[in-house]
Amino acid sequence: MRYFILLLGLLFANFSLVGQTDKEPVLWSHEVHKLSDTEYELVFKGKIMEGWHIYSQFTDEGGSLPSEFTYERAGEDYELVGITEESETIKEYSDIFEVEETFFKEEAIFTQKIKLLDPNVRQISVNLFYQICKEVCIPMDHLFEISLDGGTYVADTKAVDDRSVALGQSLKLDLKNKTLLNQGGMTDSEGKSNLWMIFSLGFLGGLIALLTPCVFPMIPLTVSFFTKQTQQKTKGIGNALLYGFFIVLIYFLLSLPFHLFNSVDSQILNTIATNIWLNVFFFVIFVFFAFSFFGYYELTLPSSWANKMDSASSKVGGGLGIFFMALTLAIVSFSCTGPILGGLLGSTTLAEGNVATNLTAGMVGFGLALALPFALFAMFPAWLNSLPKSGGWMTTVKVVLGFLELALAFKFLSNADLVGNWGIFKREIFVGIWVVLFVLMTLYLFGVFRFPHDGPRKNLSPARKLTGILSAVFSIYLILGLFKMTDLKLLSGFPPPSFYSVVETESDCPLGLDCYKDFEEGVAHAKEQNKPILLDFTGWACVNCRKMEENVWSDPSVYSILKNEYVLISLYVDDRKELPDDEKFDFKFDSGRIKAIETVGQKWGTFQTINFNAASQPYYVLLSSDLEVLNEAVQYVDVETYREWLKSGLEKYQLSMNK
Repeated sequence: MRYFILLLGLLFANFSLVGQTDKEPVLWSHEVHKLSDTEYELVFKGKIMEGWHIYSQFTDEGGSLPSEFTYERAGEDYELVGITEESETIKEYSDIFEVEETFFKEEAIFTQKIKLLDPNVRQISVNLFYQICKEVCIPMDHLFEISLDGGTYVADTKAVDDRSVALGQSLKLDLKNKTLLNQGGMTDSEGKSNLWMIFSLGFLGGLIALLTPCVFPMIPLTVSFFTKQTQQKTKGIGNALLYGFFIVLIYFLLSLPFHLFNSVDSQILNTIATNIWLNVFFFVIFVFFAFSFFGYYELTLPSSWANKMDSASSKVGGGLGIFFMALTLAIVSFSCTGPILGGLLGSTTLAEGNVATNLTAGMVGFGLALALPFALFAMFPAWLNSLPKSGGWMTTVKVVLGFLELALAFKFLSNADLVGNWGIFKREIFVGIWVVLFVLMTLYLFGVFRFPHDGPRKNLSPARKLTGILSAVFSIYLILGLFKMTDLKLLSGFPPPSFYSVVETESDCPLGLDCYKDFEEGVAHAKEQNKPILLDFTGWACVNCRKMEENVWSDPSVYSILKNEYVLISLYVDDRKELPDDEKFDFKFDSGRIKAIETVGQKWGTFQTINFNAASQPYYVLLSSDLEVLNEAVQYVDVETYREWLKSGLEKYQLSMNK
């Protein structure tokens, strides 16, 4: 139980302090004292900010986690002489853990003697894991890179061959006016609005989850429990509010593991989101979810989990007991909420921006929508009388969700097809599948056929008829798009691009524009034509890229400029097509990290990162043919902003040519 409380605090604090690197609560340094030709004393010092503390290596078991040193290659290059000694510590009894804890304030000093086993060793690495605590504790680690002779520490890195070095250098551009790239600030608002959109989707998903048979019947039961378990009405309301808070917290915590990817590689989340087999996996999972909503089987977590949580809630009582009640709700409602959460996870991989941050926003929105009724009905219990009775309408909700899950499933299969260049799910095939799904949903809503868990046949409710009419209208809209009678702008980004068609097109570029998919070829053409360059970092599975092409580039005033005034270079960062063997290489970053470049997407993704310090798509840059940056970079913007941006770059290009 104690470790559970500690873990909860650790996770919450770790997320809340993400990005605060300018306020490090402890600053580490080290010293080396030579004792003899083979013996050294290592001293590790930490300056701790006021109000914070770090735990000793020897704090009592059962409390907060102790500090722990890992001496790399100890026993091979050198041996430890004695234990790691500590400076003066403070001891206090912890009411939470019921043990005496030992910790440092203001300053922590650790000292360790070593004896070399290999006299040629000149540097060693030591890793320190510790907790830095204030109101909450944050797990952290620090790597000490120590040069025994006082020289510069040289990290061990994998060597790359001369061919790789040359190919890596060819990716680096000598950009002029590079500072212009980040001066426009045209991406921040989109990032924020995208986050709010994901939050809203999560909130909507939570509202839908409330209408399912796993959750809806729990509302009056739970609210009645809180309002009647105590004679004090205010206490009952307070407990219900705490219950709602814990629901939000639980779904928030579920998103935290995804933030671990952020520190690995700037391209890793994009790589995951556009991975062929991960998209196929999502397709299979969503089909599996859909058929559970259709009533062919139930998705449940092990019943022992719910029993243990329920037992824990009754045993511990108080706030912790309420937390376990909320956790029990999350577990027992999984058969209905799981597929919706799966859809939310899938949506975050399709949306622009950081996948982990998007998922957190969506999870918080989902949890908030799920928690609101419990808090509101506890404060206004008379409202319970206005709730509709549980019944067959909840089954209809699940079936509609099943059809939506199937529609989203085929989006992932389409992503895999696009990224893998399979050529199977062309635009018309994809739209045709959606036509079939929504026609079937319409027929179901009007009672033409039924699923296994449907109750006795009854008259259709007005809500079901209205939903059926909306589904029929949407089906007609899709049919018109299938036969090119409408451009399906409402679905921009979901169907494959228009040039990915069963009908052969003259161009494999957006909107039939001329484009180059190799940077050097595009630059050579720009020099030949004496035109500026629109560098377009895009992706086959990038929803916002398709939205820009279908909603912004298609505007006549924008399209004319793109077609006549610029050379378009479109680089697909998620293209999994393998490079020829003689073009594969290892790229070494300035940090020493080495990345294998084996696909077209890896090449252009790395190209974007090292030259423009960006990893998101769409990402647009205006360049002259001699690599002068003409304007700030932009991402997802409206027609007017994009048109004026293109015109401004064109004017700057013409001025530079007249000098």
